[in-house]
Amino acid sequence: MPQHTPEQAFAALNLSLPPAPEPLGLYKPCLVDGEYLYLSGHGTLQNDGSWIVGIVGLDMDKEAAKLAARQVGLAMIATIKKNIGSLDKIKRVIKVLGMVNAVQGFADHPFVINGCSELFAAIWGPDNGIGVRSAVGMSSLPGNIPVEIEAIFELHV
Repeated sequence: MPQHTPEQAFAALNLSLPPAPEPLGLYKPCLVDGEYLYLSGHGTLQNDGSWIVGIVGLDMDKEAAKLAARQVGLAMIATIKKNIGSLDKIKRVIKVLGMVNAVQGFADHPFVINGCSELFAAIWGPDNGIGVRSAVGMSSLPGNIPVEIEAIFELHV
C-alpha cells in the first residue's frame, strides 16, 4: 500500500479549515525553534469566523465537545499551514495539552481531546501522529470556549 504524505492524508479527510486564528492577547500563535514547532493554545474557531462556545456537561455533551476538539485541531492545522506552508514539514507530534471547560465532576476529558488526537493520527499516522498528551478540566476558558489545545511538533530539518 502506498504511503500518503500528511498533505494527502489531510486532503483525503475532506475537511475544510477555518482561517488561522489571530492572537487574542500578547503572544505568538506559532513559534519555530530549531527542529521544533510550538503552537500556543488554540480554540474552537469555525470556518465562518465564529467560535463554538459552552460548558461541557451543561451546554453540550461529550460527543459535541469531541467535535469541538476536532475543530480546535483544524484551527491548529490552519496555523501550521499559514506559518510553515505545508503539513509535510511536520515529522511528528511530540506533545498535546488539551483543556476542557467542563462542569465539576465531568471525568471524560481524554475522550473529548481524542477529537484532536484522532485528527492528528489520521494526518501523520499512528506512529508520528500520536505523541504524549495531557487532558485536563478547567473551570473556565477564554470566551467560554469548551476546549483549548496547545501542541509541540518535531519538524523535518
